[in-house]
Amino acid sequence: MADTDPDELERRIAQTRAELAQTVDAIADRVSPKRVKERTVADVKARAGLFVASVGDALGVTQRPAPGEDSERLWDDEPPELGPVLIGVGAVLVLGAAIALWRRRRR
Repeated sequence: MADTDPDELERRIAQTRAELAQTVDAIADRVSPKRVKERTVADVKARAGLFVASVGDALGVTQRPAPGEDSERLWDDEPPELGPVLIGVGAVLVLGAAIALWRRRRR
């Protein structure tokens, strides 16, 4: 009898409509240009921060905590890892020279 009870059917329909409305609102919020822009900007900022930190690590200029803030976490001075940076710079210079010679021979 519960399946054919009009009041029960109306209650189920109202509940389904409410759930559907929540789902549609969540989808609209997710694809709105403002939210997409906010997520993209946050992602770019996070990636830029990671990139800057990795470059700082490679050059040996990583920020260190101030002595008064957290003295147990002070890092020991380490020689900078310049090998990967110098290899990259050398590769760019060799590639640039090769392109310049190739262009000169084409003329």
